[in-house]
Amino acid sequence: MRVFIVHAHPEPGSFNGAMTSEAKAVLRAAGHEVVLSDLYAMGFDPVSDRRNFLTVRNPDRLKQQDEEEYASEQDGYIPALQLEMDKLAWCDLLIFQFPLWWLGMPAILKGWVDRVFAVGRAYGGGRYFDRGIFAGKRALCSVTVGGPAPAYSDIGIYGPISSILFPIHHGILGFAGFTVIEPFVVYGPARMGEEARAACLASYGERLLAAGTAPAIPGPRVADYEGLVLKAALRPKGGADAD
Repeated sequence: MRVFIVHAHPEPGSFNGAMTSEAKAVLRAAGHEVVLSDLYAMGFDPVSDRRNFLTVRNPDRLKQQDEEEYASEQDGYIPALQLEMDKLAWCDLLIFQFPLWWLGMPAILKGWVDRVFAVGRAYGGGRYFDRGIFAGKRALCSVTVGGPAPAYSDIGIYGPISSILFPIHHGILGFAGFTVIEPFVVYGPARMGEEARAACLASYGERLLAAGTAPAIPGPRVADYEGLVLKAALRPKGGADAD
């Protein structure tokens, strides 16, 4: 299995850092190939605009999706972005490793998605959800949160962790065609002792070794929605085309 880890934490000594180290060690020991993009270490620029492209379709007005579509046709992405796109195309399993900040991804990871999940590379031409470009590939969110598990439940103040991660699971990974498996969530690692942290890392390693067959979060079938208002859904990436 070919595994691509996108790591988004600024501190190498963090528990997120330990989780990525564990993932690399366990997966490679089992014979899997692992590629890592450590976004903070790379100094990844999260801002998505004309800096993404070597090509220009319309010099007078920036329509991001139009420029992405043109760059995809002309191989017109800057090398740093093309490299990340190549990793996505290469992998069988994509892992997002990140801390939950403000009930979402760190900005650097969201910016990575904005720039790398481009028209013609991650979606477009009616290819989305079960018909998506990455259909057949799997994805996992590995997440740390600051509070205890009950706070992220049906009775908790933040609501279920599944609802919090829905925009990522459904609107990013699932939309692009990935089979999304249940997230691995660590609650309050900063409050854990060394023994508990070690147990979490061991559990994470076991989870990764089973990732190829782990149950998936149910996603929509495009065929079930045909005949509804689908033309407007062909480009639902509002952040890139919300004029």
